[in-house]
Amino acid sequence: MYKTSEWVSTGHPDKLADFISSFILDRYIERDPHTRYALEVQIKDNFVTLGGEITSRADFSPEDISAFVKAAVNQVGYTTAYQKRFGKENTICGDDLIVMQHIGRQSPDIAQGVDANGWGDQGIFWGMAVNSPETQFMPKDWWLARKIGKHLFDTRYAGLDIKAQVTLRDDKIDEIVVAIPMTEKHFDYDVANAVQFCCDRSRDYKLIVNGTGRYLKHGPVGDCGTTGRKLAVDFYGGNCRIGGGSPWTKDGTKADLSLNLLARARALSFIEHHPDCPEVFCAISCRIGSPLILVVFTDRQGNELLSYREEVKPTELIRDFRLDQPRFAAMCRDGLFT
Repeated sequence: MYKTSEWVSTGHPDKLADFISSFILDRYIERDPHTRYALEVQIKDNFVTLGGEITSRADFSPEDISAFVKAAVNQVGYTTAYQKRFGKENTICGDDLIVMQHIGRQSPDIAQGVDANGWGDQGIFWGMAVNSPETQFMPKDWWLARKIGKHLFDTRYAGLDIKAQVTLRDDKIDEIVVAIPMTEKHFDYDVANAVQFCCDRSRDYKLIVNGTGRYLKHGPVGDCGTTGRKLAVDFYGGNCRIGGGSPWTKDGTKADLSLNLLARARALSFIEHHPDCPEVFCAISCRIGSPLILVVFTDRQGNELLSYREEVKPTELIRDFRLDQPRFAAMCRDGLFT
């Protein structure tokens, strides 16, 4: 059986858009932990467009928000020095960005349900846990893809816009695909050595680095970045259904964030109490304006293992998952469940 999962760095245009929104949310949470936030980001070349709703006691000006965008991009590593390495025609610099803003306030129709400690939307959300402590209870293919991609990103050997994909066959590594921006000063064998390091020194797999043979133009110059387009990367790769929408661009009252976190936590708890279970899936559904949720556990074949209804208020999950603290950018960079 083959399994494939992918991971992308925060230098990837889509994840850069997620990171920008998460970085701005942190600034609001620092001033007002009760901020209601839903801000989408699109970035192409030097142009960034922000659109969404923010209701907060933190009164930031458009100039403040533009400064946050630039700071976020520079923090990822798209600095003047980095741009000089690759050429202005091939990548961006945070200091040069032009930011356009279309920001309103949360709809009062939605707010009244959230104010009553109910969920702000309806939806279904999926969690998963694998009985594998060595992979942080995540699927092995996703865990390896993240390990390889994050190592390449953290060491800053080459470029920042990195994608790593791992295919397993019967739980053994079959193929690894890496995309990483490189100039003529970088060499494929250095990437191969980094991948080998992440695979316990094994070379028993096929490795493809930059499949077209050249990868120099990258980041938002090479591709337009939009929030919420890397959901399989954000969750469990090719191993689990995806529920709700993007967990980024959202404050803790949003089910897309909180109930996806809860589904993962409940799946982990199920594995803890059923040590003979190899993996479990947890589906949670909710409805707008109510704290009532339905929780269903299944195996890979879809057989129901356990189900129940209960009341879970957004404020409880905000407390349990510390979503009233400025930790959203860190979660976006490091992973929602790790």
